Amino acid sequence: MTLEELQQAQNKVVGTRQTTKALDSGCALVVFIAKDADEKITAPIVNACSQKGIELCHVDSMSQLGKACNIKVGAAVAAVIEK
Repeated sequence: MTLEELQQAQNKVVGTRQTTKALDSGCALVVFIAKDADEKITAPIVNACSQKGIELCHVDSMSQLGKACNIKVGAAVAAVIEK
């Protein structure tokens, strides 16, 4: 999945807390992680994705990910979810 598809997705969550909730509830389809985000923040999400078999996409920067999510600040993590 690409950033353009993330930007156009109807159902998405942004941030580590919301993405973790989506992973725990089983509604996350694809998770995006910024390469420049702090590994302490992203490591638990990367592990959860690998355990659950969720597709993981890496984005170059937090600012790119934030822009794709239509927010004015950077984002470390985002996910496309099913409703």
